[in-house]
Amino acid sequence: MDNTRQTRTIAVCGKGGVGKTSVTALMVKLLAKRGGLKILAVDADPSIGLATALGVEVKKTVDDIRNELIAKVKKGERYDKSNISEVLNMLDYEVFDALSEDSHFALLAIGRPESSGCYCQVNDLLKDIIKSLSQGFDVVLIDGEAGVEQVNRRVMKTVDDLVLVSDTSAKGINVVSTIKHVAYDNKAMACQRVGLVLNRVRNEEEVNKILNKTTLELLGWIPEDDYIREYDFDNTPLLKLPDTSPSNRAVEHILETLAI
Repeated sequence: MDNTRQTRTIAVCGKGGVGKTSVTALMVKLLAKRGGLKILAVDADPSIGLATALGVEVKKTVDDIRNELIAKVKKGERYDKSNISEVLNMLDYEVFDALSEDSHFALLAIGRPESSGCYCQVNDLLKDIIKSLSQGFDVVLIDGEAGVEQVNRRVMKTVDDLVLVSDTSAKGINVVSTIKHVAYDNKAMACQRVGLVLNRVRNEEEVNKILNKTTLELLGWIPEDDYIREYDFDNTPLLKLPDTSPSNRAVEHILETLAI
């Protein structure tokens, strides 16, 4: 990958439980292993599973910052044009301080919103700051919730690649097909490419059967992997997954398909 090119932003979405967090974590692992790339991992799932998969301790989330600001708004503190610059500087510092940095990548956890109601201006300010922050990295990998709406509302509206992860179940395929429809037809998110990653596949015959039922582009498939099962069971970070794991090879192929 040419380090002079613009930031490449990839959002990973899919039905809960299909392994999208593991896929995202392995992408971070393999890209970090190459060296020379500045990588930002964004944990946009409220469960903060990506941080656990990467073995990173989260000090503060973006929603912690959001809720603190909303609490001030509720107390009657208003942010008008006279002090918007001060607010932006404060938020910029808070978001930067919330970064958890490893020697090979940085992680930003979005967290879980606690305040009810619509605070669009606060959300927009934070999205602008995340967008500005991401421009300092070569690759941004977003581990999203099931759909794209939350990534759009709470992280960023535009991504380069939308990677839809599914297991081989009909329900999982239906979910990713719906996500593609929402992203493209309903224009919930602007993206240049949408592709499918099949996870926990037993054999290539399963892949072919699924491809006969969907129009989604196949980016690659990942076989059932006892290493992943063992690491998840023991809560061991996937950064320690050995090179002999078939998931490593499969995800490397997916990155090549995406031309990263």
